[in-house]
Amino acid sequence: MSDLLERLRGRGWRLTAQRRVVAEVLDGDHVHYTADEVHALATERLPEISRATVYNTLGELVSLGEVLEVSTDGRAKRYDPNAHHDHQHLICSRCGTIRDVHLQGDPLSALPEPERYGFQVSEVTVTYRGICPHCSAHHS
Repeated sequence: MSDLLERLRGRGWRLTAQRRVVAEVLDGDHVHYTADEVHALATERLPEISRATVYNTLGELVSLGEVLEVSTDGRAKRYDPNAHHDHQHLICSRCGTIRDVHLQGDPLSALPEPERYGFQVSEVTVTYRGICPHCSAHHS
């Protein structure tokens, strides 16, 4: 579970009405909205919020390290509030749905020493791709 609002409060980030709405939209499990989706959902809660405010707020959340920017194959970037729990992504190649997945064991250990070429490896990103059940049902 993402605890984005709690984390932001704990950091003393000034929660204006606009920032709160953006954080509320992003708070939750398996949330991977595009900036436009965040803007549309934020507008439902706060009709006067501008696209620029949403984009700026997303940028601040990313630079604070509280939200991850996820890029998938040239599609629009998505914003993931699950920034503090190691996880990888499972992506539908048809509709672009993204799920957070948690690997058993350490993905770094899957890379044998000779394949590291002397690198000090600091992070691993694993992306699984396939067709989600919804797309399978509608395209078979």
